[in-house]
Amino acid sequence: MTFSSLLKQLSHIALLQAFAPKASLIDPATVEVTPATQEKFGDYQLNCAMKLTKVLGESPRQIAEKIVSALHALPEAASVFTHIEIAGPGFINFSLNPNFIAKKLMSQLHDPRLGVSPISKPLKVIIDFSSPNIAKEMHVGHLRSTIIGDCLARILTFMGYKVLPLNHIGDWGTQFGMLIAHLKTALPEITETTIPAIDLSDLVAGYRTAKQRFDEDPEFKKHAQQEVVALQNGVESSRRAWEHICTISRKAYQTIYDLLEINLIERGESFYNPFLGPLIQELEQKKLLSISDGAKCMDLEGFTNREGENLPLILQKSDGGYNYASTDLAALRHRIQEEKGSWLIYVTDAGQSLHFQMIFTAAKKASFYDPQQVRINHVPFGLVLRADGKKFKTRSGDTERLIDLLQTAIDKAKQKLIERNPDMPAMELETAARTLGLNAIKYADLACNRLSDYVFSYEKMLKFEGNTAAFLLYAYVRIRSIQRKTHVNIPQLLTEQTPLLLEDPIEISLGLLLCQFSEVLENCIQELLPNRLTDYLYRLAEKFHLFFHQCRVEGSPKEKSRLLLCEATAQVLQQGMILLGLKPLDRM
Repeated sequence: MTFSSLLKQLSHIALLQAFAPKASLIDPATVEVTPATQEKFGDYQLNCAMKLTKVLGESPRQIAEKIVSALHALPEAASVFTHIEIAGPGFINFSLNPNFIAKKLMSQLHDPRLGVSPISKPLKVIIDFSSPNIAKEMHVGHLRSTIIGDCLARILTFMGYKVLPLNHIGDWGTQFGMLIAHLKTALPEITETTIPAIDLSDLVAGYRTAKQRFDEDPEFKKHAQQEVVALQNGVESSRRAWEHICTISRKAYQTIYDLLEINLIERGESFYNPFLGPLIQELEQKKLLSISDGAKCMDLEGFTNREGENLPLILQKSDGGYNYASTDLAALRHRIQEEKGSWLIYVTDAGQSLHFQMIFTAAKKASFYDPQQVRINHVPFGLVLRADGKKFKTRSGDTERLIDLLQTAIDKAKQKLIERNPDMPAMELETAARTLGLNAIKYADLACNRLSDYVFSYEKMLKFEGNTAAFLLYAYVRIRSIQRKTHVNIPQLLTEQTPLLLEDPIEISLGLLLCQFSEVLENCIQELLPNRLTDYLYRLAEKFHLFFHQCRVEGSPKEKSRLLLCEATAQVLQQGMILLGLKPLDRM
Protein backbone atom coordinates (compact mmCIF):
# COMPACT_ATOMS: atom_id res chain seq x y z
CA MET A 1 0.00 0.00 0.00
CA THR A 2 1.35 3.44 -0.91
CA PHE A 3 1.77 6.15 1.70
CA SER A 4 -1.00 8.16 0.02
CA SER A 5 -3.40 5.21 0.18
CA LEU A 6 -2.57 4.45 3.82
CA LEU A 7 -2.92 8.07 4.91
CA LYS A 8 -6.18 8.40 3.02
CA GLN A 9 -7.47 5.27 4.76
CA LEU A 10 -6.44 6.50 8.21
CA SER A 11 -7.83 9.97 7.54
CA HIS A 12 -11.17 8.52 6.42
CA ILE A 13 -11.38 6.38 9.55
CA ALA A 14 -10.57 9.40 11.72
CA LEU A 15 -13.12 11.54 9.89
CA LEU A 16 -15.89 8.96 10.38
CA GLN A 17 -15.04 8.61 14.07
CA ALA A 18 -14.90 12.37 14.61
CA PHE A 19 -18.28 12.92 12.95
CA ALA A 20 -20.00 9.58 13.60
CA PRO A 21 -23.58 10.98 13.61
CA LYS A 22 -23.06 12.44 10.13
CA ALA A 23 -20.89 9.62 8.75
CA SER A 24 -23.43 8.72 6.05
CA LEU A 25 -23.16 12.25 4.63
CA ILE A 26 -19.40 12.05 4.08
CA ASP A 27 -18.30 11.16 0.56
CA PRO A 28 -15.03 9.13 0.73
CA ALA A 29 -13.93 10.82 -2.52
CA THR A 30 -13.51 14.11 -0.64
CA VAL A 31 -10.71 12.58 1.43
CA GLU A 32 -7.72 13.33 -0.79
CA VAL A 33 -4.16 12.94 0.47
CA THR A 34 -1.35 14.29 -1.72
CA PRO A 35 2.42 14.68 -1.34
CA ALA A 36 3.33 18.03 0.20
CA THR A 37 4.15 20.72 -2.34
CA GLN A 38 7.11 21.87 -0.21
CA GLU A 39 9.13 20.08 2.46
CA LYS A 40 8.34 22.81 5.01
CA PHE A 41 4.71 21.61 4.90
CA GLY A 42 5.68 18.09 5.98
CA ASP A 43 5.46 14.98 3.83
CA TYR A 44 1.76 14.76 2.88
CA GLN A 45 -1.29 17.01 3.01
CA LEU A 46 -5.00 16.44 3.63
CA ASN A 47 -7.21 19.18 2.20
CA CYS A 48 -10.77 17.95 2.73
CA ALA A 49 -11.87 20.18 5.63
CA MET A 50 -12.99 23.07 3.41
CA LYS A 51 -14.98 20.75 1.14
CA LEU A 52 -16.93 19.39 4.11
CA THR A 53 -18.05 22.64 5.74
CA LYS A 54 -21.56 22.57 4.29
CA VAL A 55 -22.04 18.86 4.94
CA LEU A 56 -20.77 18.95 8.54
CA GLY A 57 -21.96 22.44 9.44
CA GLU A 58 -18.68 23.55 11.01
CA SER A 59 -15.76 25.76 10.00
CA PRO A 60 -12.78 24.19 8.18
CA ARG A 61 -10.57 24.81 11.20
CA GLN A 62 -12.99 23.06 13.56
CA ILE A 63 -13.31 20.12 11.21
CA ALA A 64 -9.51 19.85 10.86
CA GLU A 65 -9.03 19.97 14.64
CA LYS A 66 -11.47 17.10 15.18
CA ILE A 67 -9.83 15.04 12.41
CA VAL A 68 -6.38 15.56 13.94
CA SER A 69 -7.67 14.65 17.40
CA ALA A 70 -9.18 11.44 16.01
CA LEU A 71 -5.98 10.64 14.12
CA HIS A 72 -3.91 10.91 17.30
CA ALA A 73 -6.29 8.46 18.96
CA LEU A 74 -5.69 5.77 16.32
CA PRO A 75 -3.43 2.90 17.47
CA GLU A 76 -1.25 3.29 14.35
CA ALA A 77 -0.60 6.99 14.91
CA ALA A 78 2.56 6.74 17.00
CA SER A 79 4.34 4.44 14.55
CA VAL A 80 3.21 6.31 11.40
CA PHE A 81 3.49 9.99 12.35
CA THR A 82 6.00 12.20 14.08
CA HIS A 83 3.92 15.31 13.63
CA ILE A 84 0.43 16.33 12.48
CA GLU A 85 -0.34 20.02 12.24
CA ILE A 86 -3.06 22.30 10.94
CA ALA A 87 -2.04 25.08 8.61
CA GLY A 88 -4.07 27.99 7.28
CA PRO A 89 -7.85 27.67 7.37
CA GLY A 90 -7.85 23.87 7.65
CA PHE A 91 -5.04 22.15 5.77
CA ILE A 92 -3.64 19.15 7.64
CA ASN A 93 0.09 18.42 7.19
CA PHE A 94 1.57 15.01 7.98
CA SER A 95 5.20 14.30 8.84
CA LEU A 96 6.01 10.59 8.73
CA ASN A 97 8.05 8.69 11.29
CA PRO A 98 11.55 7.98 9.85
CA ASN A 99 11.38 4.45 11.28
CA PHE A 100 8.10 3.93 9.44
CA ILE A 101 9.70 5.15 6.20
CA ALA A 102 12.74 2.91 6.77
CA LYS A 103 10.54 -0.12 7.35
CA LYS A 104 8.64 0.57 4.13
CA LEU A 105 11.91 1.07 2.23
CA MET A 106 13.38 -2.19 3.54
CA SER A 107 10.27 -4.00 2.33
CA GLN A 108 10.73 -2.32 -1.05
CA LEU A 109 14.38 -3.44 -1.16
CA HIS A 110 13.31 -7.06 -0.80
CA ASP A 111 10.54 -6.76 -3.39
CA PRO A 112 11.44 -7.41 -7.06
CA ARG A 113 8.61 -5.00 -7.97
CA LEU A 114 9.99 -2.27 -5.67
CA GLY A 115 6.73 -1.90 -3.78
CA VAL A 116 4.62 -1.47 -6.92
CA SER A 117 1.52 -3.65 -6.64
CA PRO A 118 0.06 -4.88 -9.94
CA ILE A 119 -3.52 -3.88 -10.65
CA SER A 120 -6.15 -6.23 -9.28
CA LYS A 121 -7.95 -6.54 -12.61
CA PRO A 122 -5.48 -6.97 -15.51
CA LEU A 123 -7.32 -5.16 -18.30
CA LYS A 124 -6.23 -5.62 -21.90
CA VAL A 125 -4.75 -2.41 -23.27
CA ILE A 126 -4.28 -1.90 -27.01
CA ILE A 127 -1.89 0.95 -27.70
CA ASP A 128 -1.44 2.30 -31.23
CA PHE A 129 1.84 4.12 -31.82
CA SER A 130 4.71 4.81 -34.26
CA SER A 131 2.73 4.09 -37.46
CA PRO A 132 5.10 4.99 -40.33
CA ASN A 133 4.03 4.92 -43.97
CA ILE A 134 5.36 2.24 -46.30
CA ALA A 135 7.81 3.51 -48.97
CA LYS A 136 8.57 6.61 -46.90
CA GLU A 137 11.41 7.29 -44.48
CA MET A 138 10.68 7.36 -40.76
CA HIS A 139 11.40 10.93 -39.70
CA VAL A 140 11.56 13.04 -36.57
CA GLY A 141 7.77 13.28 -36.60
CA HIS A 142 7.61 9.55 -35.85
CA LEU A 143 10.06 9.94 -32.97
CA ARG A 144 7.58 11.23 -30.41
CA SER A 145 4.86 8.70 -31.19
CA THR A 146 7.35 5.82 -31.03
CA ILE A 147 9.08 6.91 -27.82
CA ILE A 148 5.96 8.04 -25.93
CA GLY A 149 4.00 4.97 -27.00
CA ASP A 150 6.77 2.58 -26.01
CA CYS A 151 7.15 4.27 -22.61
CA LEU A 152 3.43 4.02 -21.86
CA ALA A 153 3.40 0.39 -23.00
CA ARG A 154 6.31 -0.41 -20.67
CA ILE A 155 4.71 1.26 -17.65
CA LEU A 156 1.32 -0.31 -18.30
CA THR A 157 2.93 -3.76 -18.62
CA PHE A 158 4.87 -3.25 -15.39
CA MET A 159 1.66 -2.20 -13.64
CA GLY A 160 0.07 -5.52 -14.63
CA TYR A 161 -1.98 -4.62 -17.70
CA LYS A 162 -2.08 -6.98 -20.68
CA VAL A 163 -0.62 -4.76 -23.37
CA LEU A 164 -0.88 -5.23 -27.13
CA PRO A 165 1.43 -2.68 -28.83
CA LEU A 166 0.20 -2.14 -32.39
CA ASN A 167 1.95 -0.52 -35.34
CA HIS A 168 -0.81 0.81 -37.60
CA ILE A 169 1.42 1.31 -40.64
CA GLY A 170 0.20 3.02 -43.81
CA ASP A 171 0.50 0.13 -46.26
CA TRP A 172 -2.63 0.52 -48.39
CA GLY A 173 -4.28 3.08 -50.65
CA THR A 174 -4.08 4.87 -53.99
CA GLN A 175 -0.46 5.93 -53.49
CA PHE A 176 0.63 2.33 -54.04
CA GLY A 177 -1.00 2.32 -57.46
CA MET A 178 1.28 5.20 -58.45
CA LEU A 179 4.41 3.56 -57.07
CA ILE A 180 3.71 0.13 -58.54
CA ALA A 181 2.89 1.59 -61.95
CA HIS A 182 6.19 3.49 -61.94
CA LEU A 183 8.32 0.60 -60.66
CA LYS A 184 6.92 -1.87 -63.18
CA THR A 185 8.59 0.20 -65.90
CA ALA A 186 11.61 1.56 -64.00
CA LEU A 187 12.34 -1.67 -62.11
CA PRO A 188 10.61 -4.63 -63.81
CA GLU A 189 12.08 -7.11 -61.32
CA ILE A 190 9.74 -5.67 -58.68
CA THR A 191 7.13 -8.20 -59.85
CA GLU A 192 9.45 -11.21 -59.72
CA THR A 193 9.53 -13.76 -56.91
CA THR A 194 12.88 -12.60 -55.54
CA ILE A 195 12.99 -9.26 -53.73
CA PRO A 196 14.99 -6.77 -55.83
CA ALA A 197 18.29 -5.46 -54.42
CA ILE A 198 17.05 -1.98 -53.52
CA ASP A 199 16.53 -0.18 -50.24
CA LEU A 200 14.04 2.27 -48.77
CA SER A 201 15.81 5.31 -50.22
CA ASP A 202 15.23 3.87 -53.71
CA LEU A 203 11.53 3.49 -52.93
CA VAL A 204 11.34 7.06 -51.62
CA ALA A 205 12.97 8.37 -54.80
CA GLY A 206 10.66 6.19 -56.88
CA TYR A 207 7.61 7.54 -55.07
CA ARG A 208 8.65 11.14 -55.76
CA THR A 209 9.05 10.39 -59.45
CA ALA A 210 5.75 8.50 -59.51
CA LYS A 211 3.93 11.42 -57.90
CA GLN A 212 5.36 13.84 -60.44
CA ARG A 213 4.35 11.57 -63.31
CA PHE A 214 0.88 11.13 -61.80
CA ASP A 215 0.40 14.91 -61.66
CA GLU A 216 1.77 15.62 -65.15
CA ASP A 217 1.02 12.57 -67.33
CA PRO A 218 -2.70 11.68 -67.87
CA GLU A 219 -1.77 8.31 -69.39
CA PHE A 220 0.36 7.40 -66.37
CA LYS A 221 -2.38 8.58 -64.03
CA LYS A 222 -4.81 6.22 -65.74
CA HIS A 223 -2.30 3.39 -65.49
CA ALA A 224 -1.78 4.11 -61.77
CA GLN A 225 -5.52 4.02 -61.12
CA GLN A 226 -5.72 0.68 -62.89
CA GLU A 227 -2.95 -0.61 -60.63
CA VAL A 228 -4.98 0.34 -57.57
CA VAL A 229 -7.86 -1.79 -58.86
CA ALA A 230 -5.45 -4.62 -59.73
CA LEU A 231 -3.97 -4.53 -56.23
CA GLN A 232 -7.40 -4.53 -54.60
CA ASN A 233 -8.45 -7.46 -56.79
CA GLY A 234 -5.31 -9.43 -55.90
CA VAL A 235 -3.67 -9.53 -59.36
CA GLU A 236 -0.48 -11.51 -58.78
CA SER A 237 2.07 -9.15 -60.34
CA SER A 238 0.65 -6.10 -58.54
CA ARG A 239 0.29 -7.95 -55.27
CA ARG A 240 3.86 -9.23 -55.45
CA ALA A 241 5.22 -5.75 -56.19
CA TRP A 242 3.29 -4.39 -53.19
CA GLU A 243 4.62 -7.15 -50.93
CA HIS A 244 8.20 -6.42 -51.99
CA ILE A 245 7.70 -2.71 -51.33
CA CYS A 246 6.37 -3.48 -47.84
CA THR A 247 9.18 -5.93 -47.06
CA ILE A 248 11.91 -3.47 -48.08
CA SER A 249 10.27 -0.73 -46.00
CA ARG A 250 9.82 -2.95 -42.95
CA LYS A 251 13.49 -3.91 -43.04
CA ALA A 252 14.48 -0.23 -42.80
CA TYR A 253 11.97 0.44 -40.03
CA GLN A 254 13.11 -2.62 -38.08
CA THR A 255 16.66 -1.26 -38.05
CA ILE A 256 15.35 1.75 -36.14
CA TYR A 257 13.14 -0.31 -33.84
CA ASP A 258 16.07 -2.61 -33.04
CA LEU A 259 18.28 0.38 -32.31
CA LEU A 260 15.65 1.86 -29.97
CA GLU A 261 14.69 -1.58 -28.60
CA ILE A 262 11.04 -1.08 -29.51
CA ASN A 263 8.73 -4.08 -29.86
CA LEU A 264 5.57 -3.73 -31.96
CA ILE A 265 3.01 -5.97 -33.61
CA GLU A 266 1.98 -4.85 -37.06
CA ARG A 267 -1.65 -4.23 -37.91
CA GLY A 268 -1.40 -2.13 -41.05
CA GLU A 269 -4.20 -0.49 -42.98
CA SER A 270 -4.26 -3.51 -45.29
CA PHE A 271 -5.16 -5.70 -42.31
CA TYR A 272 -8.41 -3.80 -41.82
CA ASN A 273 -9.25 -3.46 -45.53
CA PRO A 274 -11.51 -6.58 -45.61
CA PHE A 275 -13.64 -5.07 -42.82
CA LEU A 276 -14.45 -1.80 -44.60
CA GLY A 277 -17.31 -3.07 -46.76
CA PRO A 278 -19.04 -4.85 -43.85
CA LEU A 279 -18.54 -1.70 -41.74
CA ILE A 280 -20.46 0.44 -44.24
CA GLN A 281 -23.19 -2.21 -44.51
CA GLU A 282 -23.64 -2.32 -40.75
CA LEU A 283 -23.85 1.46 -40.49
CA GLU A 284 -26.40 1.52 -43.32
CA GLN A 285 -28.49 -1.14 -41.57
CA LYS A 286 -28.43 1.02 -38.44
CA LYS A 287 -29.53 3.98 -40.59
CA LEU A 288 -26.56 6.03 -39.47
CA LEU A 289 -25.31 7.11 -42.92
CA SER A 290 -26.40 9.98 -45.09
CA ILE A 291 -25.35 10.95 -48.63
CA SER A 292 -23.50 14.22 -49.25
CA ASP A 293 -22.31 14.92 -52.81
CA GLY A 294 -22.32 11.19 -53.44
CA ALA A 295 -20.24 10.35 -50.35
CA LYS A 296 -21.52 8.28 -47.43
CA CYS A 297 -21.19 10.19 -44.16
CA MET A 298 -22.10 10.08 -40.49
CA ASP A 299 -23.61 13.23 -39.02
CA LEU A 300 -22.14 13.91 -35.59
CA GLU A 301 -23.35 16.52 -33.14
CA GLY A 302 -20.88 19.10 -31.92
CA PHE A 303 -18.53 19.15 -34.92
CA THR A 304 -18.54 22.16 -37.24
CA ASN A 305 -16.24 23.64 -39.87
CA ARG A 306 -14.81 27.17 -39.90
CA GLU A 307 -18.06 28.53 -41.30
CA GLY A 308 -19.99 27.03 -38.41
CA GLU A 309 -21.64 24.42 -40.64
CA ASN A 310 -22.07 20.82 -39.58
CA LEU A 311 -18.92 18.77 -40.22
CA PRO A 312 -19.83 15.22 -41.28
CA LEU A 313 -17.51 12.22 -40.98
CA ILE A 314 -16.93 10.92 -44.53
CA LEU A 315 -16.62 7.12 -44.50
CA GLN A 316 -16.93 6.26 -48.20
CA LYS A 317 -16.07 8.62 -51.02
CA SER A 318 -18.33 9.25 -54.00
CA ASP A 319 -16.16 6.97 -56.15
CA GLY A 320 -16.64 4.10 -53.67
CA GLY A 321 -13.18 4.44 -52.15
CA TYR A 322 -12.42 4.46 -48.45
CA ASN A 323 -10.28 6.83 -46.35
CA TYR A 324 -8.49 7.10 -43.02
CA ALA A 325 -11.76 7.58 -41.17
CA SER A 326 -13.26 4.35 -42.48
CA THR A 327 -10.07 2.41 -41.71
CA ASP A 328 -9.72 3.88 -38.21
CA LEU A 329 -13.37 3.22 -37.38
CA ALA A 330 -13.06 -0.38 -38.59
CA ALA A 331 -9.86 -0.76 -36.60
CA LEU A 332 -11.52 0.54 -33.44
CA ARG A 333 -14.41 -1.86 -33.84
CA HIS A 334 -12.03 -4.78 -34.46
CA ARG A 335 -9.87 -3.92 -31.45
CA ILE A 336 -12.87 -3.95 -29.15
CA GLN A 337 -15.02 -6.71 -30.61
CA GLU A 338 -12.34 -9.10 -31.89
CA GLU A 339 -9.18 -8.23 -29.95
CA LYS A 340 -11.25 -7.74 -26.75
CA GLY A 341 -9.46 -4.54 -25.74
CA SER A 342 -10.77 -2.86 -22.60
CA TRP A 343 -8.63 0.24 -23.04
CA LEU A 344 -7.60 1.71 -26.39
CA ILE A 345 -4.81 4.29 -26.58
CA TYR A 346 -3.84 6.22 -29.72
CA VAL A 347 -0.49 8.06 -29.64
CA THR A 348 -0.40 10.56 -32.51
CA ASP A 349 0.38 14.23 -33.04
CA ALA A 350 -2.03 16.86 -31.74
CA GLY A 351 -3.02 17.74 -35.32
CA GLN A 352 -5.10 14.55 -35.44
CA SER A 353 -7.12 15.36 -32.31
CA LEU A 354 -10.27 16.38 -34.20
CA HIS A 355 -10.08 13.28 -36.39
CA PHE A 356 -9.98 10.96 -33.39
CA GLN A 357 -12.66 12.86 -31.50
CA MET A 358 -14.94 12.27 -34.48
CA ILE A 359 -13.94 8.60 -34.74
CA PHE A 360 -14.63 7.98 -31.04
CA THR A 361 -17.96 9.83 -31.25
CA ALA A 362 -18.95 7.85 -34.34
CA ALA A 363 -18.03 4.55 -32.66
CA LYS A 364 -20.13 5.43 -29.63
CA LYS A 365 -23.06 6.46 -31.82
CA ALA A 366 -22.80 3.17 -33.72
CA SER A 367 -22.77 1.27 -30.40
CA PHE A 368 -19.41 -0.31 -31.18
CA TYR A 369 -18.49 0.05 -27.52
CA ASP A 370 -19.92 0.90 -24.12
CA PRO A 371 -18.05 3.83 -22.49
CA GLN A 372 -18.77 2.23 -19.13
CA GLN A 373 -16.89 -0.90 -20.18
CA VAL A 374 -14.20 0.39 -22.54
CA ARG A 375 -11.86 3.34 -22.06
CA ILE A 376 -10.55 5.12 -25.16
CA ASN A 377 -7.86 7.82 -25.10
CA HIS A 378 -6.16 9.88 -27.74
CA VAL A 379 -2.68 10.78 -26.47
CA PRO A 380 -1.68 13.84 -28.51
CA PHE A 381 1.76 15.40 -28.60
CA GLY A 382 3.33 18.62 -29.87
CA LEU A 383 5.98 19.32 -32.49
CA VAL A 384 9.75 18.87 -32.45
CA LEU A 385 11.28 22.27 -33.26
CA ARG A 386 14.62 23.70 -34.30
CA ALA A 387 16.34 26.39 -32.25
CA ASP A 388 14.62 29.04 -34.39
CA GLY A 389 11.19 27.70 -33.42
CA LYS A 390 10.45 26.14 -36.81
CA LYS A 391 9.77 22.47 -37.58
CA PHE A 392 12.85 20.31 -37.28
CA LYS A 393 14.21 19.79 -40.81
CA THR A 394 17.52 19.38 -42.61
CA ARG A 395 19.34 22.37 -44.12
CA SER A 396 17.92 21.46 -47.51
CA GLY A 397 14.42 21.74 -46.08
CA ASP A 398 13.69 18.01 -46.06
CA THR A 399 12.31 16.30 -42.99
CA GLU A 400 15.15 14.85 -40.92
CA ARG A 401 15.50 11.09 -41.34
CA LEU A 402 15.09 9.39 -37.99
CA ILE A 403 17.98 6.99 -38.58
CA ASP A 404 20.32 9.94 -39.27
CA LEU A 405 19.14 11.75 -36.16
CA LEU A 406 19.81 8.71 -33.98
CA GLN A 407 23.24 8.08 -35.43
CA THR A 408 24.21 11.72 -34.97
CA ALA A 409 23.24 11.50 -31.31
CA ILE A 410 25.47 8.44 -30.88
CA ASP A 411 28.40 10.16 -32.62
CA LYS A 412 28.06 13.30 -30.48
CA ALA A 413 27.75 11.21 -27.31
CA LYS A 414 30.98 9.45 -28.27
CA GLN A 415 32.80 12.77 -28.57
CA LYS A 416 31.39 13.88 -25.24
CA LEU A 417 32.65 10.72 -23.53
CA ILE A 418 36.10 11.01 -25.11
CA GLU A 419 36.37 14.55 -23.73
CA ARG A 420 35.46 13.33 -20.23
CA ASN A 421 37.45 10.11 -20.30
CA PRO A 422 40.04 9.94 -23.12
CA ASP A 423 41.42 6.63 -21.82
CA MET A 424 38.12 4.74 -21.99
CA PRO A 425 38.66 1.35 -23.74
CA ALA A 426 37.35 1.27 -27.33
CA MET A 427 34.69 -1.42 -26.79
CA GLU A 428 33.44 0.24 -23.62
CA LEU A 429 33.36 3.59 -25.43
CA GLU A 430 31.23 2.24 -28.26
CA THR A 431 28.70 0.71 -25.86
CA ALA A 432 28.56 3.78 -23.65
CA ALA A 433 28.21 6.17 -26.63
CA ARG A 434 25.34 4.19 -28.10
CA THR A 435 23.59 3.98 -24.73
CA LEU A 436 24.14 7.63 -23.84
CA GLY A 437 23.17 8.93 -27.29
CA LEU A 438 19.91 6.99 -27.54
CA ASN A 439 19.04 7.58 -23.88
CA ALA A 440 19.58 11.30 -24.40
CA ILE A 441 17.16 11.47 -27.33
CA LYS A 442 14.48 9.43 -25.60
CA TYR A 443 14.74 11.26 -22.30
CA ALA A 444 14.73 14.73 -23.87
CA ASP A 445 11.46 13.85 -25.60
CA LEU A 446 9.80 12.21 -22.59
CA ALA A 447 10.93 14.89 -20.12
CA CYS A 448 8.93 17.46 -22.07
CA ASN A 449 5.21 17.50 -21.36
CA ARG A 450 3.92 15.69 -24.43
CA LEU A 451 1.28 18.37 -25.03
CA SER A 452 3.99 20.95 -25.63
CA ASP A 453 6.35 21.52 -28.53
CA TYR A 454 10.02 21.19 -27.67
CA VAL A 455 13.27 22.42 -29.16
CA PHE A 456 15.59 19.64 -30.30
CA SER A 457 19.18 20.27 -29.20
CA TYR A 458 21.96 17.67 -29.10
CA GLU A 459 24.01 20.00 -26.90
CA LYS A 460 21.32 20.33 -24.23
CA MET A 461 20.22 16.71 -24.20
CA LEU A 462 23.80 15.41 -23.80
CA LYS A 463 24.64 17.66 -20.85
CA PHE A 464 25.65 15.99 -17.60
CA GLU A 465 23.87 18.70 -15.61
CA GLY A 466 20.18 19.43 -15.41
CA ASN A 467 17.20 17.29 -16.32
CA THR A 468 18.93 14.96 -18.79
CA ALA A 469 19.52 11.25 -19.27
CA ALA A 470 23.24 11.80 -18.61
CA PHE A 471 22.44 13.26 -15.18
CA LEU A 472 20.42 10.16 -14.24
CA LEU A 473 23.10 7.86 -15.60
CA TYR A 474 25.75 9.71 -13.62
CA ALA A 475 23.82 9.18 -10.37
CA TYR A 476 23.41 5.48 -11.13
CA VAL A 477 27.08 5.07 -12.12
CA ARG A 478 28.17 6.88 -8.94
CA ILE A 479 26.20 4.43 -6.79
CA ARG A 480 27.74 1.42 -8.51
CA SER A 481 31.18 3.01 -8.07
CA ILE A 482 30.56 3.47 -4.33
CA GLN A 483 29.51 -0.16 -4.01
CA ARG A 484 32.64 -1.37 -5.83
CA LYS A 485 34.92 0.74 -3.62
CA THR A 486 33.45 -0.59 -0.36
CA HIS A 487 33.78 -4.24 -1.48
CA VAL A 488 30.57 -4.97 0.44
CA ASN A 489 28.30 -7.74 -0.84
CA ILE A 490 24.93 -5.97 -1.19
CA PRO A 491 22.79 -9.14 -1.60
CA GLN A 492 24.42 -10.47 1.57
CA LEU A 493 23.51 -7.26 3.40
CA LEU A 494 19.90 -7.85 2.44
CA THR A 495 20.06 -11.50 3.46
CA GLU A 496 21.54 -10.60 6.83
CA GLN A 497 18.64 -8.21 7.50
CA THR A 498 21.05 -5.33 8.06
CA PRO A 499 19.06 -2.47 9.63
CA LEU A 500 18.36 0.63 7.54
CA LEU A 501 18.60 3.76 9.67
CA LEU A 502 17.24 7.09 8.43
CA GLU A 503 18.52 9.77 10.80
CA ASP A 504 20.06 12.63 8.84
CA PRO A 505 17.38 14.91 7.27
CA ILE A 506 18.67 14.19 3.75
CA GLU A 507 18.53 10.43 4.44
CA ILE A 508 14.92 10.75 5.56
CA SER A 509 14.02 12.90 2.57
CA LEU A 510 15.70 10.49 0.13
CA GLY A 511 14.03 7.49 1.77
CA LEU A 512 10.61 9.11 1.53
CA LEU A 513 11.10 9.94 -2.14
CA LEU A 514 12.12 6.36 -2.92
CA CYS A 515 8.94 5.06 -1.29
CA GLN A 516 6.85 7.26 -3.59
CA PHE A 517 7.87 5.38 -6.76
CA SER A 518 4.59 3.48 -6.92
CA GLU A 519 2.53 6.65 -6.47
CA VAL A 520 4.40 8.30 -9.34
CA LEU A 521 3.70 5.40 -11.70
CA GLU A 522 0.01 5.43 -10.78
CA ASN A 523 -0.14 9.15 -11.50
CA CYS A 524 1.75 8.66 -14.76
CA ILE A 525 -0.80 6.12 -16.00
CA GLN A 526 -3.78 8.12 -14.76
CA GLU A 527 -2.71 11.15 -16.80
CA LEU A 528 -0.78 9.28 -19.53
CA LEU A 529 2.10 11.71 -19.06
CA PRO A 530 5.60 10.14 -19.13
CA ASN A 531 7.14 13.38 -17.86
CA ARG A 532 5.65 12.62 -14.45
CA LEU A 533 8.19 9.79 -14.25
CA THR A 534 11.10 11.81 -15.68
CA ASP A 535 10.40 14.64 -13.21
CA TYR A 536 10.47 12.14 -10.35
CA LEU A 537 13.71 10.47 -11.47
CA TYR A 538 15.36 13.86 -11.88
CA ARG A 539 14.35 14.84 -8.33
CA LEU A 540 15.60 11.46 -7.12
CA ALA A 541 18.99 11.92 -8.83
CA GLU A 542 19.26 15.43 -7.40
CA LYS A 543 18.38 14.17 -3.93
CA PHE A 544 20.93 11.39 -4.16
CA HIS A 545 23.73 13.73 -5.23
CA LEU A 546 22.86 15.92 -2.25
CA PHE A 547 22.96 12.88 0.04
CA PHE A 548 26.32 11.86 -1.46
CA HIS A 549 27.87 15.24 -0.67
CA GLN A 550 26.39 15.50 2.85
CA CYS A 551 26.64 11.91 4.08
CA ARG A 552 29.85 9.91 3.76
CA VAL A 553 29.24 6.28 2.86
CA GLU A 554 32.59 4.51 2.50
CA GLY A 555 34.22 3.99 5.90
CA SER A 556 31.51 5.77 7.89
CA PRO A 557 29.97 4.21 11.06
CA LYS A 558 26.73 3.91 9.09
CA GLU A 559 28.36 2.44 5.98
CA LYS A 560 26.13 -0.61 5.71
CA SER A 561 22.91 1.32 6.30
CA ARG A 562 23.88 3.96 3.77
CA LEU A 563 24.86 1.30 1.26
CA LEU A 564 21.31 -0.04 1.53
CA LEU A 565 19.97 3.47 0.90
CA CYS A 566 22.26 3.69 -2.14
CA GLU A 567 21.06 0.31 -3.38
CA ALA A 568 17.42 1.32 -2.99
CA THR A 569 18.17 4.44 -5.04
CA ALA A 570 19.97 2.42 -7.71
CA GLN A 571 17.06 -0.01 -7.97
CA VAL A 572 14.49 2.73 -8.48
CA LEU A 573 16.71 4.63 -10.92
CA GLN A 574 17.33 1.44 -12.88
CA GLN A 575 13.68 0.40 -13.01
CA GLY A 576 12.60 3.94 -13.80
CA MET A 577 15.05 4.20 -16.69
CA ILE A 578 13.93 0.83 -18.06
CA LEU A 579 10.30 1.99 -17.98
CA LEU A 580 11.32 5.07 -19.96
CA GLY A 581 13.01 2.82 -22.51
CA LEU A 582 16.50 3.83 -21.34
CA LYS A 583 19.43 1.52 -20.62
CA PRO A 584 21.43 1.93 -17.39
CA LEU A 585 25.26 1.88 -17.40
CA ASP A 586 27.44 0.62 -14.54
CA ARG A 587 30.44 2.64 -15.75
CA MET A 588 30.72 5.82 -17.77
